[in-house]
Amino acid sequence: MTTRRDFITKAALGGAAVTIGGSAMAMPARSYRNIIGANDRLHIGIAGLGRRWGGYIEPILKKEANVKLQYLCDVMPSQREKALANFSEKAGYKPELINDMNKILDDKKIDVFINSTPDHWHTPGSIMAMKADKHVYVEKPCSHNMWENELIVEAAKKYDKVVQMGNQQRSSTLSQEIIKEIHNGVIGKPYKAVAFYTNSRGEVPHQKKATPPGGLDWDLFQGPAPRREYTDNTWDYNWHWYGWDYGTAEMGNNATHELDIARWALGVEYPLHADVWAEKLQFVDDGWEMYDTMQATFKFPEGKIIEWDGKSRNGYDTYGAGRGTIIYGSEGSVFVDRGGYRLYDRVGKIVKDSSSATAEAGTALGGGGGLTTAHMMNFFDAVRGKTELTAPIDDATVSMAMVHYANLAYRTGKGFDIDDKTGKIYDRDAMKLWSREYENGWKPQI
Repeated sequence: MTTRRDFITKAALGGAAVTIGGSAMAMPARSYRNIIGANDRLHIGIAGLGRRWGGYIEPILKKEANVKLQYLCDVMPSQREKALANFSEKAGYKPELINDMNKILDDKKIDVFINSTPDHWHTPGSIMAMKADKHVYVEKPCSHNMWENELIVEAAKKYDKVVQMGNQQRSSTLSQEIIKEIHNGVIGKPYKAVAFYTNSRGEVPHQKKATPPGGLDWDLFQGPAPRREYTDNTWDYNWHWYGWDYGTAEMGNNATHELDIARWALGVEYPLHADVWAEKLQFVDDGWEMYDTMQATFKFPEGKIIEWDGKSRNGYDTYGAGRGTIIYGSEGSVFVDRGGYRLYDRVGKIVKDSSSATAEAGTALGGGGGLTTAHMMNFFDAVRGKTELTAPIDDATVSMAMVHYANLAYRTGKGFDIDDKTGKIYDRDAMKLWSREYENGWKPQI
């Protein structure tokens, strides 16, 4: 009996045409290996059931998505049980609850792995999934450091997998519309973008050694990170601010999104130079261990520049919105965020105002809603060979590099030059942090 995967492989080797959406399309043999089947149901497993989980329910349940959720995986029992109760009530069936993602990866009928774990698991877990013959939707940031940033792209190419990062604004039709207009000259020559994020996060408790709560599998939570004793309140979001073992600070947590839009709008790749001013300025004696305020500057060829203004714990509304990107051109400017855009002429008069029919929380934890649904539907269609990804991993990692450059500049206390063709850094101190220390036996390999 010929299995679906056998059929796909034989078709790829034969180089024949396949039928997609009712029409025959001649495609390169390589493309067949990315196709599950235009009308086949996708079987998926999700690892990481924290704040992003809620955004996945709508796309999974859409009839046209034609997917079945087989596994809900999390190292915290309460997260698994809460997710199951929420999902099964809406879906009418119950996925299997598991503690270890390896069960998803070992199941040959699983087509798609959704990686919503903490940052330090994103590249290692995604590579494990690709090696297990799964396509991957990985939340931002797709990498914990620059070495992983390169490695995840290499893995996607080696294993020929569809890999999309969760920078969901790339799937906004309004963002796509205005970026296309910018590229077509609606504001003349774009030369500068200011990306920003403003929040009023509160005081963070100091870490104290404690027993892992409620059945938490602390060893699996740490995964690739060096082992240490559990400290109170680490597992539930505050790992973002407790050093560099697990998180990537606010740059990886939120700047990922806006910097990606800025780079997209200006049509640039790697910068020539990165520099930052960053400090911890609020609740100076609390447990938050890195900057909570950052201004970063990235210089590009042709005199183009991207600036980042990040305020995690000072809620002053500098730009009239909690997050977004302002693009300046020789003949006008644009403000764009997840809700739409406003186009201005050179003297600052509004020319066009657009607002989205779907909304996604800008500063609320997790977000979810319309843009996540659109982004995941794009991913599902790409896995079936029906469309191209809006945020393919080889492009997403270029934006991610800016996140890492800013963190490296902060950690070394100085700016540095960058090879705008390769993304490599011309600074020995920064290059020492190109990778990280891994727990023995956990370093990702492709």
